[in-house]
Amino acid sequence: MSKSKISDAVKSGRTLVSDGAWGTFLQKKGLQPGECPELWCIDRSDDVLDIAKSYIDAGADMIETNSFGGTIFKLEHYGLADRVSEINEAAAKISRKAAGDNNWVIASIGPTGKMLVMGDVTESELYEGFKEQAMALEAGGADAVCIETMSAIDEAILAIKAAKENTDLEIICTFTFERTVTNEYRTMMGASPIEAIQAALKAGADIIGTNCGNGFERMIDIVKEIRTAVHDVPVLVHANAGLPKNVGGIDIFPDTPEQMADLVPDLVNAGTNIIGGCCGTSPDHIKAIKRAIENL
Repeated sequence: MSKSKISDAVKSGRTLVSDGAWGTFLQKKGLQPGECPELWCIDRSDDVLDIAKSYIDAGADMIETNSFGGTIFKLEHYGLADRVSEINEAAAKISRKAAGDNNWVIASIGPTGKMLVMGDVTESELYEGFKEQAMALEAGGADAVCIETMSAIDEAILAIKAAKENTDLEIICTFTFERTVTNEYRTMMGASPIEAIQAALKAGADIIGTNCGNGFERMIDIVKEIRTAVHDVPVLVHANAGLPKNVGGIDIFPDTPEQMADLVPDLVNAGTNIIGGCCGTSPDHIKAIKRAIENL
């Protein structure tokens, strides 16, 4: 296991590298539409381990887990509601094996698809769902949870509290923002970067940031906005490989590893401490990002 917390490493002056996309990687390995990605942690664990190892080998300091949809609310759609703990613990064990003793495992917790404002679920049900997942990820050897791709502040807060109050894991929370016609950034639920981040910190997050929805160029603007209100908390960015272009009915993410690497200095200067990728990124992107950070 890692000898220090991620936030302590950042505060010592390090700029850290995270991993890249998981979903597109699983699809390349044969994941079919309608198939449960998380079940691969049980049925095709060697393929999941290969993904995790490829990012560590590319130079990532930390690796996520194949558990993005690992809450009971997602798994019940596949008839797997009774296997939440088993699947999440397996996901963490796989990434722990890939990470070894010197790298961190930041276990992925994604949104549930349920909306409190619509009455889809109660606060208690959400809390218990996140609690079950977080505890299983800790049992599997995770160092931190990465509560990611959040758009609703109330859901993010419950996820943070569930992990904070029931595990000893470090808490990362990232939101997904879209640029509006007035060039402001908002989550799908209308929260600004500052509103979302301040709520996450109040709930107990140790590291905050943004993932998905944007390439590095727009992420720079989002981080600058965050840094106008938050100065001493580590910021993580998991960016897409640019904005998607639909080619022949398939979404293609156009930014090359070199294009992403060229923007790393600007991203760091804006106040980013941990840099990784989301949709469309690969081990080659992470390798290029690593080199760019080493050359700063």
